[in-house]
Amino acid sequence: MTDLAAFIRGLPKAELHLHVEGSLEPEQMFEFGRRNKVAIPFRSVEEVRKAYAFSNLQDFLDLCYQGANVLQTEEDFRDLALAYFARLHADGGRHAEMFFDPELHTSRGLPFSIAIDGLTAAMKEAEGIYGITSKLIMCFLRHLDETSSFETLKAAEPYLDRITGVGLDSSEKGHPPSKFARVFAAARERGLRIVAHAGEEGPPAYVQEALDSLHVERIDHGNRALEDAALVQRLVSDGVTLTVCPLSNLKLRVVADLKQHPMKRMLDLGLRATCNSDDPAYFGGYIGDNFIRAAEAVNLSRADLLQLARNSFTGSFLNKASIDRHLASIDAYAAFR
Repeated sequence: MTDLAAFIRGLPKAELHLHVEGSLEPEQMFEFGRRNKVAIPFRSVEEVRKAYAFSNLQDFLDLCYQGANVLQTEEDFRDLALAYFARLHADGGRHAEMFFDPELHTSRGLPFSIAIDGLTAAMKEAEGIYGITSKLIMCFLRHLDETSSFETLKAAEPYLDRITGVGLDSSEKGHPPSKFARVFAAARERGLRIVAHAGEEGPPAYVQEALDSLHVERIDHGNRALEDAALVQRLVSDGVTLTVCPLSNLKLRVVADLKQHPMKRMLDLGLRATCNSDDPAYFGGYIGDNFIRAAEAVNLSRADLLQLARNSFTGSFLNKASIDRHLASIDAYAAFR
């Protein structure tokens, strides 16, 4: 392990952009498929990995949603999340705010309780085993209609004590944030925190809409905000966190080459950028790999890496005392490395 990799993997950090369904490794796909007697259209792990060649976001979504069919029981969701937490621990992760897509599972006939019971069981176990804290963010699938989102919010009501926030994911083009303004207002009335994917494939105007129509507290991705100088200034002034995902951006061709990734520029502009893995099983790396490869590609300095780690906690939904404790751990780590 290089000095850079060792420094990054030891650096205390939080992950704020992780889709748990996107952490389904090919080996798990086969394991869960066998135990649930669900057929999958691949003959081997190697064949699955070869299929992970995407030209755009929709190519990825089609395969990811197909893979989720093997998730059938509470045990599946628990095992899926525990495997993710083990990898996060190995990468120096101390906290995670994890997305899940209820509509992806209820549309297959699973009760809402199956996913959330399995995930929250894993979250509790991970805190006991690794000391990792975590929060759960329920996402609405933006390619579906507002009615589906309202039905999902209603189904979630018995579980709101276990859900921290709501987000917006899936196909971005043609599905502006304003399409979901009413359901996000209803979620906010229920005390849920608000985030949304914007500015990955969609234009800067989608980032603007997420701020003005949904009143988001952070932007997931946000790369294309850099095309609008006034929007950048607003994000900086308001201290809006961007949950950036370098390897995802490369795999989905948001950037043609990792050397062109805007992470360094974001930090230099004063944006509160963070580094995350998005759907790591599909995009070639968990949070540590995203840090390392981005650092190598765009020459992130030690100060940049420390800032990314600090941003991950200040941009989290942890309380102030917890944030301060994590920031102190970063300072202590930096002092001895």
